[in-house]
Amino acid sequence: MTTFGVIVTNRNFFADHLVVDGRAKVLSRLADLGINTIIVDETTTPLGAVETWSDAQKCGDLFRRHQDEIDGILVSLPNFGNEQGVADAIREARLNVPILIHAFPDRSDTLTAAGRRDAFCGKLSVTNNLYQYGIPFSVTQSHTLDPDSDEFVNEIRKFEAICRTRKGLTSARIGAIGARPGAFKTVRYSEKLFEAVGMSVQTLDMSDVFGWVRRLDDGDAKVAAEIERIKQYAAYEDVPAASLTKIAKLASTIRDWMADNGITATAIQCWDSLQMNYGVNVCTLMSMMSDELMPSACETDIAGTISMYALTLASNKPAALVDWNNNYDNDPNKCIYFHCGNWAKSLVKDIRISTAEVLGTTLGPENTWGALDGRSPAFPLTYARIDTDDRKGVIKAYYGEGRTTNDPLSRIPGNSAVVEVENLQGLMRYVAKNGFAHHCAMTDAHVADVLQEVLDDYLGWQVYYHPS
Repeated sequence: MTTFGVIVTNRNFFADHLVVDGRAKVLSRLADLGINTIIVDETTTPLGAVETWSDAQKCGDLFRRHQDEIDGILVSLPNFGNEQGVADAIREARLNVPILIHAFPDRSDTLTAAGRRDAFCGKLSVTNNLYQYGIPFSVTQSHTLDPDSDEFVNEIRKFEAICRTRKGLTSARIGAIGARPGAFKTVRYSEKLFEAVGMSVQTLDMSDVFGWVRRLDDGDAKVAAEIERIKQYAAYEDVPAASLTKIAKLASTIRDWMADNGITATAIQCWDSLQMNYGVNVCTLMSMMSDELMPSACETDIAGTISMYALTLASNKPAALVDWNNNYDNDPNKCIYFHCGNWAKSLVKDIRISTAEVLGTTLGPENTWGALDGRSPAFPLTYARIDTDDRKGVIKAYYGEGRTTNDPLSRIPGNSAVVEVENLQGLMRYVAKNGFAHHCAMTDAHVADVLQEVLDDYLGWQVYYHPS
């Protein structure tokens, strides 16, 4: 459950009932949305609001005592409020979480001493003080907003996503399983830059994986359970029994290592050691984990995994790692996404386990069972790529929105999608000129605005939001 620290602020020469009623309305609305709240009560501060330095100290102390619970802070202004009290309370709390500023609307027929709020103006004073204090914050799209409106619900859900994404990224434990493919300098990254944000990379050598797998009996209960899970996940009828068992043993081994090390997402060396030394692809497991909201990227692309994880956190849906792979005939705003088969089944239709056609040409198709086949249908799209720029010592990202389409596409074994993005050619020029990898991540939702708030406002990365 999401938990908000809530600050209702007051300016005492406005009518008390505005604060009493507004406080109750906001708390009731949040409860209806399943959000837990932590707020000073009416016995701690007048009206359970924050106005004075004393109020700010008490609120800050309360929030500090609940620092492990609070995901974000909602500031609500039922009247003009006290900007200094709000800023001091947040500074005293020292939580370093996202903050949303909300103001109640006035009605033109109630601008009396008993009815006027002036929160429209007070909100600007609060944001001005937070800016002076160097405290990042979010604001609602509409400057004032009735908590009973659908728009308020949408703003709260978006803020939940912002809180979830920031918290998830800054505490992520990413598993790097195997070295990157030798030729893929494109997926190199700075582990130290990610660590400075709170993202820890835990490494595992492929030799360890192979050793653990070989010590695991084919008839082990965990292997049998994994086989059943795979059969429930995708069409498997063409897969040789021996290959299916190998895939299951690999899955069981990697899942155990992830559980033992608290791993939230992975990047795996998907070729060519696996095929040459073990004889299957790991795509099926990667797809299953991504579908369970534990993103898994191929080619040991740690930055790609983090891109997937950012989208998964923002949308609360699976993400996939894709190649910007082909132009789509003569349409300048369409292209084809492709990978040989690790997309979550939520992102494709008619998913089945197959061999990897491209890898099979050099590694032997019999050694590539475990790839997945299936095309993405039409859906709303957010794409994103996070990378480290070691030459500049920064983390950078681009993201934007578009859609996948049902346009005709010749049969491509693996995972594919036709994608439409406004001014795609301009985006590709930006990607090329700024040294981004050929991989990006996608999800079935429009959440670029969440990434903008988190990566730019709260994390301070170098970002580009491609207009759509």
